[in-house]
Parts: sequence; C-alpha cells; structure tokens
Amino acid sequence: MVKTAGMGNKLIRYRKRAWRSRYLLIMMAFPLAYLILFEYIPMYGAQIAFRHFNPFLGIWNSEWAGFYHFRQFFQSVFFFRLFRNTLVISLVQLAFTFPLPIIVALMLNEVRSRYVKRSIQTIIYLPHFVSVVVVVGLIFAVLSPYSGPINRIIKLFGAEPVYFFNEPKYFPFILAFADVWQSTGWGTIVYLAAITAIDPTLYEAAVVDGANRYKQLLHITLPSILPTIITLFILRMGGLFSVGYQRILLLYNPTIYETADVIGTFVYRRGILGQEYSFSSAVGLFNSVLNLVMIVLFNKLMRRISDTSLW
Repeated sequence: MVKTAGMGNKLIRYRKRAWRSRYLLIMMAFPLAYLILFEYIPMYGAQIAFRHFNPFLGIWNSEWAGFYHFRQFFQSVFFFRLFRNTLVISLVQLAFTFPLPIIVALMLNEVRSRYVKRSIQTIIYLPHFVSVVVVVGLIFAVLSPYSGPINRIIKLFGAEPVYFFNEPKYFPFILAFADVWQSTGWGTIVYLAAITAIDPTLYEAAVVDGANRYKQLLHITLPSILPTIITLFILRMGGLFSVGYQRILLLYNPTIYETADVIGTFVYRRGILGQEYSFSSAVGLFNSVLNLVMIVLFNKLMRRISDTSLW
C-alpha cells in the first residue's frame, strides 16, 4: 500500500510538472515528431542493404542477401576511387570553409561602425540563399573557356584558354570555391553569437593592463570561442564523407569522374538511375557508418586534448 501511494504521489508530481511546462512540451512535440517520422522510421528500410530487394515483393518478402552487396562494393574497381575522391574533396573543402567563417567573424567583430558591419554581414549572407542550380550556372559562366572572365584574363597574357571542366585536377578546388562563396557568410553567424556572449569586463580589464586589440583577440576572444570552434569541428568531421553531391551532380561529367565521382553520386547513379536499390543502399549505409566512426573518433580525441566534446 505504501509503495502504491508513493507511486501515486510521483505520478501527481509529474503531471503537475508537465502542466507547468505544457507550452515547452508542445513546442518540443513538433521537432520530435519530425525526427520520428523522417529520421527514425525510415531506418526500417535500411535492411534493404542486406536483401536482394524486389519492389514487387516488398522488403520483408525479398530474399536475404547478408553482406553480399557490401562485398560487391568493396571488391569493385570503383571502391578506392570513390573513397579517395570523397576524402580529398571533403578535406579540400574543410581546409577552406572551416577556418574562413572564424576569420571573417573575428574581422567583423573589429568593425566599429554598426552600419558598415551590418552591410557587410548582409552582403556575405546573401549567397547562402541562392539556389544550388543558380550557383552552378554562375560557376559555368565564370569558368567558360570562351566567354568566362577567368579565361579572358588568361588570353590577355597570350595563353590558351583552360577547359576547367575537362581537367580532373581542377574539380576539387572549383567545388571548394563554390562552397566558400555560398557558406562562409552564413557560417559566421554562430561565431559572432559566441563573440557577443563574451563578458565585456574582460576587455575592459585587458585595456587597463595595456593590452592592444591584437592581444585582446589572442588572449580573450579566441579562447572564449574555442569551445564553439571545437564543437562545430567535431560536427563537421561527423559529415566528412557526406559531400554535397547535388552540386557535384550538376558540375561533373564523365571526363572528370577520376576526381569528381564521390560516394553520393555513385549511389545516385546506381540506385536511382540504375535501379540497383540494394547495392546503393549498402553503399549509402557504409557511408553513414564512416561518418559515425569519424564523429565518435574526433569527439574522443577532442575530449582528450581539451575540455570540450559533444558527450
């Protein structure tokens, strides 16, 4: 009886807390429903990677294949090329797109004029809202071998025009340039928010001690936003093998598959165009496992060398 009464009291307390937090719970219900419907329930279909999937038979009635499709991918002549291209493109993008938002945020923080600062922010934010298709069209226009401004400048020096989209070596850098232009401004938002959260008295004390703007940046601003930098770095490493394949699909062609073909585009060609659903699901699942390993690995590494980690 005592135990039942205790459980009843706990239930009453939980109901009271839930009623007091009803608006927060209602707000939380929508993103939770989104996660369940579009992130967790579709995991049921991941078993396609382990079956010889037949759309007419359904998932459960399709023949079980085990790791057949994984072995087929690992033994494929494309495996090394896809893995290498995905890693190279991701690292090139990381080298440019990760530090630049930090640098831009630190530079904007030093701008004293509010009007100039907001104007610059607006200008560098705008590319984020431009469609991927429009961005690709701009890239084709800029790098055109006939009318593009880059090749016009090259012709002024008497050199032959460069066919950028027929040379495999240029593709990772073209993709990185497009990513820098479109995402750098948007990426500064988090860092600017972290900078504005720094206690102003720290800067006042530094001025009293005779620290100039550079020393304030080095000893106050950067250490204060370091946890944010580490957190975003870990998250970025968790998506290292998830290159934005939509832009690649619009930019590449068979002549540059050597450096442009990545895991995402391979899954699209074999899964959607080739209708090899089980094989492409296996490749996509392998890609997701790689990302999971990377985020766990770098989270553990950051926890060892700093006090900041995701968990």
